[in-house]
Amino acid sequence: LPAAVLLKDTKLMDVKLGQLGSWLAMRDFTPGGILGAIRRGHERYYNKYINVKKGGLGGLSMVLAGYVILSYMWSYSHI
Repeated sequence: LPAAVLLKDTKLMDVKLGQLGSWLAMRDFTPGGILGAIRRGHERYYNKYINVKKGGLGGLSMVLAGYVILSYMWSYSHI
């Protein structure tokens, strides 16, 4: 029985092909379970791609380097 608990907590990418049927049987396909899965996926996406730390020295230096390269290209267009 401890293997069943471990199987329920494993991610889909870590499930072996032979265990896929029992892993799917452990999923919660009620409307509340599906809504919870969508909510968790949205939170994961939001925290990874939207809610990132803005600014900082790295971003400022990339903007400055881009400006220097662009102004160099505009000033020396004959090259």
